[in-house]
Amino acid sequence: MAFRPLRLLHALLEQDCILCAAPSGDGPFCTGCAGDMPALGEACPRCAGPAPGGAVCGQCLADPPSFDATVALWRYGFPVDRLVLALKYGGRLALARAFGTALAGRVAGRAVDAVVPMPLAPPRLRARGFNQAMEIARALARATGAIVAADRAARVRDTPPQADLPHAARVANVRGAFACTGPVVGQSLAIVDDVMTTGASLDELAATLKRAGAARVECWVVARAWRD
Repeated sequence: MAFRPLRLLHALLEQDCILCAAPSGDGPFCTGCAGDMPALGEACPRCAGPAPGGAVCGQCLADPPSFDATVALWRYGFPVDRLVLALKYGGRLALARAFGTALAGRVAGRAVDAVVPMPLAPPRLRARGFNQAMEIARALARATGAIVAADRAARVRDTPPQADLPHAARVANVRGAFACTGPVVGQSLAIVDDVMTTGASLDELAATLKRAGAARVECWVVARAWRD
């Protein structure tokens, strides 16, 4: 029997689960593994931190961040933490494609003018060879048709990695680390990154974009770390 066009497309897109290698259709994870990923739970719509009933959390009410909303796929826990590290430090770029495709499903229907990958400082980009946020954003754009606007922002100060610092030092570490390098006036933008921990880097970049005239800035991240 000849394939119909839709059946042929599905056959071409079929792949194996990135975790267990079982058939996963046209998605990066099979049904079983997708169900085992660490769910975010009830989260604040502003920062994606824990919030009973999904209301805006007390921290965001008391000290609102510069970004307007956060969408996160999963909580930063096993096996997401291992996958993120394998992408960032192991160069497994197939994981960026999986993350971007999965994140595209979560942000469907959220209209923005462009997505802005979290920029890396040039020395770190040269050492790593790629920017994981850029790779995730590219995969997301392929799935959604979004515009990747890497020219809108740059990291102008090479700061120590946030993961190496205590939570209290992270805000000061990224202060003044970014510059807006493209037109953003009146635009709605989404910053794409792999992990949101304290949100200090995302907040500083969002503030930079808004000072340059951006109307709205959201954060779209693969995982959100919750402090116990």
